[in-house]
Amino acid sequence: MYVQHTPEAPPTAPAPTSVGHEPTTVERGSFCIARCACGWSGPARRSRDRARADASEHRASP
Repeated sequence: MYVQHTPEAPPTAPAPTSVGHEPTTVERGSFCIARCACGWSGPARRSRDRARADASEHRASP
């Protein structure tokens, strides 16, 4: 016997979590670059910690 299921509700778009910057780090060979969706990018760094610090500084900026 076939059991009829109720249709699922269409997924809703997630609400934006924050309006600020959300930078990430990108690996390019032996370098790491901090980038943000706003178009900002930091200098290429060999130190991943320094690239993360660049991203943190950008996140804190207005």
